[in-house]
Amino acid sequence: MIINCKGQLVDLSSPKVMGILNITPDSFYDGGKYSTKKDMLFHVENMLDEGATFIDIGAYSSRPSAKHISEDEELNRIIPIVELILKQFPKTLLSIDTFRSSVAKHCIEIGASMINDISAGQLDKNMKPTIASFSVPYIMMHMKGTPQNMKQQTNYKDLLNDILFYFSERIAEARELGIIDLIIDPGFGFAKTLEQNYELLSKLELLKILELPMLVGLSRKSMIYKTIGCTAKESLNGTTVLNTIALQKGANILRVHDVKDAVECIKLTNQLF
Repeated sequence: MIINCKGQLVDLSSPKVMGILNITPDSFYDGGKYSTKKDMLFHVENMLDEGATFIDIGAYSSRPSAKHISEDEELNRIIPIVELILKQFPKTLLSIDTFRSSVAKHCIEIGASMINDISAGQLDKNMKPTIASFSVPYIMMHMKGTPQNMKQQTNYKDLLNDILFYFSERIAEARELGIIDLIIDPGFGFAKTLEQNYELLSKLELLKILELPMLVGLSRKSMIYKTIGCTAKESLNGTTVLNTIALQKGANILRVHDVKDAVECIKLTNQLF
């Protein structure tokens, strides 16, 4: 469960926190919240101080029915921010949330540590060869379709078996190319109904059969606030409840908006084992 990030070995057998920095104007929770470089640096500094091991930067909103943007626009958004953060906090382990190989390549070349791909290489055939050429950790998420149409892609013969088969294929492709450090993300909220999200969470431990670290992203998602009848801004408590369940079922990384709360969740949950 050890991954190599820019020569730094990170042991994921003890769960870690990945803090989210969305630099898109239309993300479901914090879109447009960090609109200036000062705001972004302040947020990153806070997340690092609160205990984030990784910072995940996204410049393309992947929420359901999100607006599609061009490759150039994504690059223009993300490159200056990667440079800015690494200049201010050079030891930061930056994860780049992108499904485009060109964005991954440029960000790795200027210092990013890992790639977080919502499509597991299905939306860009050059992604896995790019990851292999740089030997960086690669997060592969389960999704069907695209952010624009995934809400219509929720038919499964057997949800967990289908997800396991999906990952088995993607892992085999990655291993054939020589990718060493793989992390799986079951993709809560991506091509799954509310009921399917909870079925997935209830059986999450079954994904440990793949013998890979698992990232879980539940933070403030609609499966929480639609269930308890609140808004994304009011769903921190619900997020902590589901993060606790995910940890008990084998999650190795929590991808979150609220780092301090996730770190506390891990510390408390660790006392049970």
